[in-house]
Amino acid sequence: MFSAQWFPDAIAPQTQQINPDIVHLHWICNGFAQIETLAKLNKPLVWTLHDMWALTGGCHYTQECDRYTNACGSCPQLKSQRDWDLSRWVWQRKVRAWKALNLTIVSPSNWLAQCAKSSSLFKDVRVEVIPHGLDLEKYQPIERQIARKLLNLPQDKQLVLFGTSPGTTGDKRKGFVLLQAALQQLSQAGWQDKLELVVFGGSKPENWLDLGFRTHYLGQFHDDISLALVYASANAIVVPSTQEAFGQTASEALACGTPAIAFAATGLKDVIEHQQDGYLAKPFEVEDLARGIAWVLEDGDRYEKLCFNARARAEREFTLELQARRYLSLYKEV
Repeated sequence: MFSAQWFPDAIAPQTQQINPDIVHLHWICNGFAQIETLAKLNKPLVWTLHDMWALTGGCHYTQECDRYTNACGSCPQLKSQRDWDLSRWVWQRKVRAWKALNLTIVSPSNWLAQCAKSSSLFKDVRVEVIPHGLDLEKYQPIERQIARKLLNLPQDKQLVLFGTSPGTTGDKRKGFVLLQAALQQLSQAGWQDKLELVVFGGSKPENWLDLGFRTHYLGQFHDDISLALVYASANAIVVPSTQEAFGQTASEALACGTPAIAFAATGLKDVIEHQQDGYLAKPFEVEDLARGIAWVLEDGDRYEKLCFNARARAEREFTLELQARRYLSLYKEV
């Protein structure tokens, strides 16, 4: 995705009618708010980042590019060779419009907070870290046999879960190619008859690649309780992304007592504690990702500890109450 945010909006006059003490921004792209609108709000702003767009000249995740630390331009995602391109124009608009904002940035992860601090746009702006919270009454452990029966999943296999959506498998950032290679290694290492895959978030595509294991497709779910059922049905979840602002699917799985496996990179490092409630593989080594899946599943006693620790971490770090208290404290300071 690439967002220029030039389309006009009616946010500023509506905000003036409400006359709030603070305006709290979240994700403002796809026409929600023009870049220049933020300065027209004339209120203290708290902005929770959900991706990298606020830091860049238009892309939502930079991948390997670090030009947002300077002035963007020659944008690799636009396949541009010119310094003065669309990304530089968007970046210049942000510089002009946001130079006098009363702004506090909130990041859900330490990685994204560090990106904000190193960016040319927010290097002099206050940045705080507040992880996303969950409703732990809805996201909680459910007896696995019951969850599998309701979802029509096998009772006698270890199930590894991963999420997808239309376009995800072609999105380099989501790491599907790395996951595919790791699963093929596991298949060749003797897991063929022990393990099956569960995919949620998308229907079975017409041209699905062979992952080396029987795969169950659950489709999309639109409510928390159904999602909790999906997480509880699996023995583990894999989130192979190369960049994530946080990693909500991993935290949701932990809350349901399901260990999570990911690369030790970006926002997921804040969600998973290595070999305590899951496994953080070396970025971006396919062999270690496969090793992590096997490590989580192969020892029964260790696995039970991982499940217990997963729920305990969610109760300690990812409650809505803790998130609310942190924001309330920040609002009072602002």
